[in-house]
Amino acid sequence: MTKQRKPRAYHWLAGLLVLLAVACRQAPGQDGDQKAGKAVTLTIPNYPLRDERDLDVLLREIGDARVVLLGEASHGTAEYYTWRAAITRRLMQEKGFRFVAVEGEWADSYRVNQFIKGPRQDSAAAVALLEHYNRWPTWMWGNYEVASLVTWLNAYNQDKPAAQKVGFYGLDVYCLWESMTELMPHLQGDAALVKAARQVHQCFQPFSADAMQYAQAVANASANCRAETSRLWREVQKRSEATGAAKTEEQFVAEQNALVALNGERYYRAAVTSNTESWNIRDHHMAQTLKRLLDFHGPDAKAIVWEHNTHVGDARYTDMASQGEVNVGQLARKEYGEENVFIVGFGSHRGTVIAASSWGAPLQTMPVPPATPGSWEAILHQLSPTNKIILSKDLRENKVLNRPVGHRAIGVVYNPKLEHLGNYVPSIMPKRYDAFLYLDSTRALHPIQTITVRNEPPDLYPSGT
Repeated sequence: MTKQRKPRAYHWLAGLLVLLAVACRQAPGQDGDQKAGKAVTLTIPNYPLRDERDLDVLLREIGDARVVLLGEASHGTAEYYTWRAAITRRLMQEKGFRFVAVEGEWADSYRVNQFIKGPRQDSAAAVALLEHYNRWPTWMWGNYEVASLVTWLNAYNQDKPAAQKVGFYGLDVYCLWESMTELMPHLQGDAALVKAARQVHQCFQPFSADAMQYAQAVANASANCRAETSRLWREVQKRSEATGAAKTEEQFVAEQNALVALNGERYYRAAVTSNTESWNIRDHHMAQTLKRLLDFHGPDAKAIVWEHNTHVGDARYTDMASQGEVNVGQLARKEYGEENVFIVGFGSHRGTVIAASSWGAPLQTMPVPPATPGSWEAILHQLSPTNKIILSKDLRENKVLNRPVGHRAIGVVYNPKLEHLGNYVPSIMPKRYDAFLYLDSTRALHPIQTITVRNEPPDLYPSGT
């Protein structure tokens, strides 16, 4: 889940200033109108978004990028998932992208990876598979939109040799206990590794797989498993280095589970004292996992990333920077070069969304009110109440739009009546993203209702995304 931005009293003012500038700015070739005192509006170049064929302009702009990051303005909006799926299919079919990496847990997502690379399965099997995403909020990946994509990925892989099958992986860091369980079968026959893993298990055992209990114990100086997880990570790396050959998938998976244990412990240890530090640990882990996946798949591998806008939209062009926070989009641009990374943001003006009234509460279908006046979404709605694609290259010379404006971000916990107080992230839009998909009206996601919630994450971001 993505952290909810803290309330910003000035977000609406920044947007209002943009609207005033829009109202006063002269469009090219309108000298006569201005002299006559007629109102003029800012021209924002855009392309219609009606069906998958309209994605041609986006695919051309993506070009030869190696990493494409696809955002979302909430974890509970159907169209964000379906349009990301449409882009993903075309990137795999037309540009050879090798895998999609999501804001989900490694262990659960790796089951999806094995499923899509296995024999042909139907949509019912895909739905049953996604019931493994039983960590609240279950609807993020346990939904019918994702089931449709998983079914397609499985079918797409059927006529491909094993080395060319596309994959599906989780980037997140929450599932510390699950990764330790998944790791054990990979360690048999190596006494040093088995010993290191057992020491990690013994250290965490008193907390009954409750990460928040562990975090509180660390805060009270009564527990610290840092030495044990660090030792395990070193032992796993040592075994991989000793082989001296190309890393097998089994070795990669073992390493990744140990890395989740290492960074998960760091994350929960930081969570009770610093939101900024824990946020940065998490996003550095996701960026590190993405790099590991690209390295494992080879120098020509291309990756698609699905995460919330607050993870993929470059943090340097939001108020996150002033808080000392980084994110995956920023780290990817730095790691691979801006010319090799393409970031797509998403947003809508109004509709419905799946969210909860409090952390761990049952999901609800909630209204999404019209975007706050002066926000990015309100500006695009005022431009025209239609779905559209905006390319940042068309806006970079526009001084009006190269200043912060409020950009909506809805969390898994949401109160539509209070969203104007804390759901807008001040953003320089042409720099935060390379393109933006605006969907004027959106609908709630379709969750799998039969999932039994287990292993809830700690209440670290009680109003969060």
